[in-house]
Amino acid sequence: MPSIRISIAQINTSVGNIEANESKIIQYIKQASNQESDIVIFPELAITGYPPEDLLHKPHFVEKNMISARKIAQSTENICAVYGFVESDNKLYNSAAVSHDGELISTSRKTLLPNYGVFDEKRYFSTGENPDIYAMAGLNIGINICEDIWFDSGPTKTQSELGAELILNINASPYHQNKNLDRVKMLSEKAKNNDVYIVYVNMVGGQDELVFDGGSTITNCRGRIIHELGQFQEKIATYDLNIPSKHQTNVTGHKRIFISEQKNHVKPVIESTPDVQSMSEIEQIYNALVLGTRDYVRKCGFEKVLIALSGGIDSSLVAAIAAKALGPENVIGLSMPSVFSSDGSKSDAKKLSENLNIGMKTIEINPIFESFINSLSIEFLETEWDSTEENIQSRIRGNLAMAMSNKFNLLVLTTGNKSEMAVGYATIYGDMAGGFSVLKDVSKSTVYKLCKYINEQHRSPIIPISVINKPPSAELRPDQKDSDTLPDYSILDPILSLYIENDMCLDDIVNEGFNRSTVSEIIKLVDRNEYKRHQSPPGIKITSKNFGRDRRMPISNQFKSH
Repeated sequence: MPSIRISIAQINTSVGNIEANESKIIQYIKQASNQESDIVIFPELAITGYPPEDLLHKPHFVEKNMISARKIAQSTENICAVYGFVESDNKLYNSAAVSHDGELISTSRKTLLPNYGVFDEKRYFSTGENPDIYAMAGLNIGINICEDIWFDSGPTKTQSELGAELILNINASPYHQNKNLDRVKMLSEKAKNNDVYIVYVNMVGGQDELVFDGGSTITNCRGRIIHELGQFQEKIATYDLNIPSKHQTNVTGHKRIFISEQKNHVKPVIESTPDVQSMSEIEQIYNALVLGTRDYVRKCGFEKVLIALSGGIDSSLVAAIAAKALGPENVIGLSMPSVFSSDGSKSDAKKLSENLNIGMKTIEINPIFESFINSLSIEFLETEWDSTEENIQSRIRGNLAMAMSNKFNLLVLTTGNKSEMAVGYATIYGDMAGGFSVLKDVSKSTVYKLCKYINEQHRSPIIPISVINKPPSAELRPDQKDSDTLPDYSILDPILSLYIENDMCLDDIVNEGFNRSTVSEIIKLVDRNEYKRHQSPPGIKITSKNFGRDRRMPISNQFKSH
């Protein structure tokens, strides 16, 4: 039974930073070589980062990535490395470089190009054909890329029929809720149905709105996961695999590329890695938000962030996530109370900053607000107080936050959640002003769950209980509550999920047990506020359909769903 030592490099790359990505890949190749691995595998498009998007339209970018692929190959003395890059051959291909003993000996091109949801690969890449088989360490090995493994009739089936005992699948597969469960089920089915071992390596890290969760695994030919690297952490792990050989079948149009013979000398035993404990759904969401925030801030060149602290639950959660992601010394809270801010909200913001050990500044907005109202007094003569005056307060706060951002090079993290953004319960150029929206894809119901989770992890109310228990309010008029204009979030959030993530129509949602007039009004609010969402900052995707990359509705849209 052939034995092979494999290192899985679950790395965090930066889009466009080819030099840093190259250096990291070479570093991990050396680590794997020091453990006498036969092969080390890296994620999809590891050299360019994923997704490189329209950088691929720049010929010098593509050429630089190809030079890097050849340079990395030079570091593969006595080891084989498989790493993702962009291959240019009159057309562009999403490819895996296969390098050994200092040379780039071959490439494997992605066959199935995803073009749905967050993916636009057909915009850039051409389809690869005829997946090859590699002979190494006494085994026949198939190499394919991400989407290639998801379909029953894809390259994995072809490679198995060609005699492959082992499939190496390199990925840039972004996270959303329960994606890991679908992934594990799929890998189990493909391994068992094709009688192959599958080594699945996935990227980890944040890139704009996407978070890659890692979760790399090895699945045996019976469909059982025998090794896991875990989620949301960059790491390399090395494993010895004893894989049964099977009869090789020759198929016209394919070739078998020889890499190396099986090594007979005895290698030092490597320490077995402990089993990884699976994360709960809320733990996964929390880790995705932390990682996504950290990488967005750092990869955009910022060191510190500013958060408008209202004493409410959303801003409290954003502050807690930012403190975990960046360190409390890099988080500044800005309290901007008005005459409508309750004493409890002001004390809650102060208490939160103390609990998190973050900086706290206060700017009273009443004098500014009065100046605005005085300036508009003639124009607003004989009109009633309404959302106009409420929104002025929010825009004052947005202006102050952005002034602090400009002066001190702070990235402003906005605090609106998905429920609010869906129905337009946010002020354009006010609380929507900022550089990154941590909770953009997080429902209000999930906000509460996350706060509870954080407090449980700290074994103390790091987010004050008074913040969690108080009725949600924008505090822009006397005794204002979210419930004045919105249904309870236990009703609102399920309806939003059915309409936004499942694309269900009014009648279908009503058939799920909801009041028709309530559903109709919510749908109207969602449709009416498309223009606002198009002007909102990017935010972390955690659901199957987020606003932005997934859900791309026209702003001028006369279709009625209600």
